[in-house]
Amino acid sequence: MQRKSVFGKPEDCNEVLLHACCAPCSSAIVEWLLNNGVRPTIFYYNPNIYPREEYDIRKNESKRHAESLGIQWIDGDYDHEGWLQGVCGLENQPERGLRCEQCFILRLTATARKAAELGIPYFATTLASSRWKSLEQINRAGLIAQETLKTESDISPLTPHPSPLTPHPSPLFWPQNWRKGGLQERRNQLLKEYGFYNQLYCGCEFSRSDIW
Repeated sequence: MQRKSVFGKPEDCNEVLLHACCAPCSSAIVEWLLNNGVRPTIFYYNPNIYPREEYDIRKNESKRHAESLGIQWIDGDYDHEGWLQGVCGLENQPERGLRCEQCFILRLTATARKAAELGIPYFATTLASSRWKSLEQINRAGLIAQETLKTESDISPLTPHPSPLTPHPSPLFWPQNWRKGGLQERRNQLLKEYGFYNQLYCGCEFSRSDIW
């Protein structure tokens, strides 16, 4: 277990794969990372979002934000049908229920795999910036994703041609409460400065039905 600095950053972390749920939630976090010596790569993987038009709007805003800062942005696959299979049987769960936690596990496991593929030692998520989400569920999902990758790396190499001199360790989850330190207020400022589209629901059709 890596010791953390007073800023909550793992001491040896200078690069992170940041799973981004949307541009507004990413903005203040990315700014903080850059100001604290951490180079983020944005991974936009949100197959839960419905309908496709909503997904594309959020995706394009996230890409616009990353490009404005000159940081790498990666588009994950939009496999909504696969996501529906992943949460099958949990459709009637309330927000912050088991469906949400399973959704976090699916998305963060994909993030951990991408981090391993890219050789990025840490992964984190902007989901932990939302007051509508359970931090306990998010952190639990991140640790499950971390352990899943560790198990997979014990079974098979994470790179096509791994070198015995340069082992490719599985990435570590960086659990961070991004609601602190004035980041929520800064998020709201950056939302206005960038003119971001600000969504009205979490993303999936089940969360959408709670507000319509």
